[in-house]
This record gives sequence, C-alpha cells and structure tokens, in this order.
Amino acid sequence: MKLSNQSPIEMESLRFHDGNITNFIHNRTLNTHHDFSRSLQIHSSLVRRLSLERELEGHQGCVNTIAWNSKGSLLISGSDDQRINIWEYATQKLLHSIDTGHSANIFCTKFVPETSDEVLVSAAGDAEVRLFHLSRLSERALEDNAISPSAVFRCHTRRVKKLAVEVGNPNVVWSASEDGTLRQHDFREGASCPPTGSSHRECRNILLDLRSGAKKSLSEPPKQSLALKSCDISTNRPHLLIVGGSDAFARLYDRRMLPPLSSTQKRLPPPQCVNYFCPMHLSERGRSSLHLTHVAFSPNGEEVLLNYGAEHVYLMDTNPGHGSPMRYTSGDALKLSSFATNLNGVELQSSASGTITNGSPVKPQVTARLEMCRKLLQFAEKSLHEGTNCYYGIEACNDVLDGHGHEIGSTLMHECLCIRAVLLLKRKWRNDAHMALRDCKKARTINPSSHRALLCMSEALCQLSKHKEALEFAIAAQALAPFDWEVSVKVDNIKKQIAAAEDDIAKKGSDGGSKSDHRRARVLSLSEILFRSEANSDASLDDPRSDSREDSDYDEELELDFETSLSGDEGPEADENVVQGSLNVRIHRRGDSNTKSGQSNDFSGSPSSSNQSSKFTYQPEAAVDMKQRYVGHCNVGTDIKQASFLGQKGEFIAGGSDDGRWFIWEKSTGRLIKMLQGDQAVVNCVQCHPYECVIATSGIDSTIKIWSPSAPVPSLVAGGAAGPESSNVLDAMEGNHRRLCGTRETILIIKEVQNNNMPSA
Repeated sequence: MKLSNQSPIEMESLRFHDGNITNFIHNRTLNTHHDFSRSLQIHSSLVRRLSLERELEGHQGCVNTIAWNSKGSLLISGSDDQRINIWEYATQKLLHSIDTGHSANIFCTKFVPETSDEVLVSAAGDAEVRLFHLSRLSERALEDNAISPSAVFRCHTRRVKKLAVEVGNPNVVWSASEDGTLRQHDFREGASCPPTGSSHRECRNILLDLRSGAKKSLSEPPKQSLALKSCDISTNRPHLLIVGGSDAFARLYDRRMLPPLSSTQKRLPPPQCVNYFCPMHLSERGRSSLHLTHVAFSPNGEEVLLNYGAEHVYLMDTNPGHGSPMRYTSGDALKLSSFATNLNGVELQSSASGTITNGSPVKPQVTARLEMCRKLLQFAEKSLHEGTNCYYGIEACNDVLDGHGHEIGSTLMHECLCIRAVLLLKRKWRNDAHMALRDCKKARTINPSSHRALLCMSEALCQLSKHKEALEFAIAAQALAPFDWEVSVKVDNIKKQIAAAEDDIAKKGSDGGSKSDHRRARVLSLSEILFRSEANSDASLDDPRSDSREDSDYDEELELDFETSLSGDEGPEADENVVQGSLNVRIHRRGDSNTKSGQSNDFSGSPSSSNQSSKFTYQPEAAVDMKQRYVGHCNVGTDIKQASFLGQKGEFIAGGSDDGRWFIWEKSTGRLIKMLQGDQAVVNCVQCHPYECVIATSGIDSTIKIWSPSAPVPSLVAGGAAGPESSNVLDAMEGNHRRLCGTRETILIIKEVQNNNMPSA
C-alpha cells in the first residue's frame, strides 16, 4: 500500500481499533486489575513491525504442521520427510529430530498436555496415529534418533489430517481422517490397535461416524462420506468439538451428547450436532469442490474460524441465540433474492439524524468518531465515483460499519451500506455479489423505500444470473423513482437480457438437438479429469519431490460400471474446477451411497436410506451465518491450509496463501493489516506463540520461519523496514483472486511455475 500520495482522509482510514499502545501503558498504572499483557501481546503497533527473525532448518521436505507447547518454550513440527522435529524457542536450536516410522507424510503432530512435554503424538498419510515418549531419547545423541512408538493406532483406513488434544487431559487424543470418522484414542485402554489377523481387530473408538454425513446443501439430507480435514476442541469448554471436511458445513458437537463409541462394522447415522456453520451464500450451491481446510475455536471459545478451499476465511459465533439474525434456514437463503414490499411485515422509517439511534445525548468523543466516519464515507464515495481504489473504498466502509456500527445513526448506516454494496459489485471478487445482497437487505430494513438499495439489489442479482428476480427489484426501484434515468436504463437492459435468454432457449429447442446438446459444458478428456485431483492436492503433491498419486485430496475414482453427472454452479461465479457435462468414462465418488445398481453403502436407518422411504420426510436444519469475511489470499492448492486467531484475545486473524505470502487481518473489520512473504510457493501453517508477539509459519519450503516485531520502523501491510516488500498490494490480491477463480489450465500453469522455482531435493 503506497502511502506517500494519500490524503488525510485516506490516512484516517488506516487507524486501528485496538487503541494507542501508549495509552495502554499509561492506563496500566490506573487499573491494576486489567490483564494488559493479553491486550498488548498482539497489538497493531507490534503487528506493523513484524519481520523475519530466523529460519529454522532441519527438515528435508514440506513442513505440514507446527505447534507450540503450552509454555511456548518448545516448537514441534512434522514434515513430508516423516520426521518430527522439536525446537527450543529460547535458542532456536533443534533439540530432537525423530524418525517416526511413518510411511507417508506427517500432517499433524502435537504435545500431549500435562506430560511435561515428554509425550507427543503424530498423524500421517499412512492412516496411522503414533504416540512417542521422549524419555526413550534421553540417553541418545541427536544423530541416534530412531525411536519406537509407545503406541500405534491403525484403525483409520485413509489419511489422518488433524489431531486434537484436551487441555488438562494427558490420556486421550482425537484424530480426524478422510475415511469419514473422528476417533478417540484412550492411552489407558490399550497401547495399540489389535494386530492384523486378530479375530477382534475392530477398534471401538469412533466418536463421530460421518461416513454418510456429507451434505450438498442445507436443504438436503446427508448422504455421502464426509472426508474430515480438520477438528478442534474448545479450550474453555472442552466438551465442545468442531469438525470440517469435504463439504461446506462445519459441525459443532457436544461430546456429552454423543452416542457411545462404535466400530466400523456398520455405518451409523450421523449424530445430531449443536450447530452447523456455513455462510448463507454457500449453503445451497452444492459445489462438489467446496470444502473446509481448517476450523478453529477462538481463545475464549465464543467464535470459530473457517478456512475454505477455493473460497475465503469466515468468522462465526459459536452459539448464537435462537432468535439471532445469524441463524438461517434454507428458506431464508431463497428469500434473500425474492422481492417483498416490506421486510418481516414491518415498515421501518428512516431516521433523519446521524446521531446514536437510542436518542441519548452524544458525548464529545462520540461526536469526533462520527465526524471521522463521515470522512471515511466521503472517501468511499469518492473512490466509487472515480472508479478507482474500490478495495480501499470497501475497507473505509468496513471501518464505519464494523468498527463503529453501534455508534452511527440509521441514516449514515444506510448510506454506507449502499455505497459498500455498489463498490463490491464494481470489484467483482468471488462472492462480492452475495455480500452486496446482504448489504442491500440490511439497508432495506432501515429504509424499505430506498430505491438505491433496490437498484443495487437488482444489479447483484444480475451478476448472479438471476435476471427475473433482478427485474422485480428494478421495477420496484422504478416505481419509487420514475424519473431516474439510471433506473429506467436498468429495467430496459434486464428485459433485453431475459428476452435474449428466452430466444436462445427457443432456438436450441427448435434445432431438435439431442439431450446432450443442451449441456453447455464441454466434454473433458480423461487427462483433464485426472488432472483435477492433482490440481487440488495437498502440500506433498505441490512438492516436486513427491510424485505419488495416492495422496490425492479428492475422493474420486474412475470406474466403467457406474454413471453419474457432476455439475457446478450456474452464473458468473460457477466453479470451473468441477467436472461437468457428459463423459465417456463413468465417475464414482468413493463413499457415495447413491449407486445406480442400488447396492449402496447405505446403512439401515441412515438419513440417505430413510429418505427413500415414504414414512420419512427430511427436515432441513438451521445453520449459523458469517459475521465477518477475510479476503485477499488464495487457498486452492492444498487442503491443510490454516487460518488462526493471533494472541490470547484473538483480535487478529492470520492465514497462509498459495502465492507464498501470509496475511494478517483485523478481526472486527476484516481489514488487511499485514502481508509478508513466507515461502517460495505456499504458506500452509500459521501459529502464534502462546504469550509473546511471535509467529511461526511453514509451508512448501523445508524451513520454518519465525516472525517477531523486530523492525525498527512500523509499516502498513507490506514494504519498508518491516519485512519483504511487495511492489503493489492490490496487484498481489488481484493475482490471488484470479487463482481463486482460475480454470484448470490456470492452476496447471501456476503449479508449473512454482515447481520450476522450487529448489531441488
């Protein structure tokens, strides 16, 4: 972000909401009961000084997992080289490099709590979970690092992607696998799984059986296997467990309400969860490529963070009340694009003032903030009229709405919502049209007679290829502003688009083509189908040192005795990585219960089989909607990419990206604060030190980067003395957006460039 030519108003837009660090230090003497160390651990003034302190060298492959111990004195890492490294934070020296005996890439490793960091656990692509005691290394030299595991759990049938541990519990670890199960391993019950060939080989340790738990949409029952990619346990409420995987929905469970542990002999119905989490605009689209790569609780357990593959990062409340506007059903998603003369049956009147909505006296400090909000709004409107800097105009609106939404009046809020909606539609990043719809709906609750909100809603629906719905809103806007030239032009244009589409359909029908002629997607070659699984691979597949096809991220096999049709979204935001159209080969998704022959993997009494019975009607669940979105990065190349809360208060969000950078956003406003170069190709892991402003990152490189606020001069976003300079922040984010929406060929080109720039093994 180039600041030299910015006006004072633009500089105002770059302030931060965590306060002045000098005031924090001064107030420390006045309020002895406040925990200032938590407030100052990750402060904006420190984030702006982050720079690379050191690289830790010791692995011979991609570093797929890093984690601090509870004291922050040790850092543990796992790699494609199938080794676990333990580093001392104070000296940043390698203490141990353990040959684990895993036969595939390590995806997760952790210290087991309450064991004085003597016990650690690992999970890998060989479907195994292994337990190690460091005491077995106490009398050995660093070079003599082969260690036999204390326990080996081989009960999973596919790659194990994530482990979870419970604070204060040294006896149990949980493992999430792509086989659709989350298993609970109690070290007190057995050292290992029964040996192969044993008559009692089945382990009864399945806590969550989601082998028939994946959902295509909120309105449909679960059917296919949910390949789990991530899980987390709440620190403050350890009975709460969240999981995410190969569909769009994260699931929150209360372990106290789950059924007894089971085995794999029979698939069980997916247990009822406390909450589904999914942004509303993603809940009904049914994209087979949409999946979660990481889920995480906030430090206080009140929020969860979801990182989507081929999508953005989203923040949500853990357990909003039943009357909360954050909760929605499948019907609510449809209502968003349907016209109504009033909302919720109530005509709301617009306030004529810009003061606080409760009518209480305005304090001088609040007056100053309101004036600053007006200046930010002027800057946003200027960027709208000039057609430049849409991104910064949106961030100015975010600052007003998300940073001061509780202080501004309804008039100012309505104006800001409309401006942000138009800016989003001009920027046209992925799902910006959906975000504009949300803003328009909120603006209409403030003023149902706002023709500006109606017109903007019409444009958003046009961008989503919902022209008939768009026409309703445009006609409504025309009724409110009959002499507005822009509105009249919009109505005419939509009518022409609808007429052209109807003529095209009629022409195709009159041609008498076969059914396959109506499929608009082109037929893909076998090589393109095979490439799809490679283009969306994990870190091991992005590494040129690994050429195995066994670790493909997607659960698809090619068979000649089964036929199905896969299709993506319609409209401009269609996912181009989805196989479409009629194929000469037949595709069967591993774990899909809808086989043509009827010999499915459905279990008796499962939602998928029960749904076929006339005695059962599926009742769609409700879900929790997003409260904030974080954009600018790219997550398409790996399925282990994290998004993390920074600090003990979690006021900042960090995540890796496929362009080798890692990003830091302000949690409350979604504003990008820092962007740093962390890898030659892909950054996957971002983990904050438990007590200090120190962050560890890793990815495709074989090194771990340690970042600290050691730069002598603070800088914003990128450049200067605070870290590797980026020539243009907007160019970097635009490039990531193109990657996010890129075609199969684009991803292939990107991967080839990355591989050519990678060092040899």
